[in-house]
Amino acid sequence: MNSLTSYLAISSILFSLGIYGVITRKNAVAILMSVELILNASGLNFVAFNRFSGLGKNLLDGQVFTIFIIVLAAAEAAVALAIIINLYKNYDTVNVDEANTLKG
Repeated sequence: MNSLTSYLAISSILFSLGIYGVITRKNAVAILMSVELILNASGLNFVAFNRFSGLGKNLLDGQVFTIFIIVLAAAEAAVALAIIINLYKNYDTVNVDEANTLKG
């Protein structure tokens, strides 16, 4: 895996699986995991473009952006899990479609 295209192919597969999961899943936890896949795909893109850009070997811009993405994903997971727990407490389900139609 020494070329940019191989990293971009893996990233596009991760991104596509994440989009597919967000669109098709009804469980809120599965949707959260799919969003994490999308964020990981973008982090992989940042690191790959930083590694293969010819701007200098000592620049760490892609890695710094990826650290910010990881921090954002952790904060997003904490908030989303709190919302999911509240959803379960109020509607007795974590299925987003059922919770949307239960109590209006």
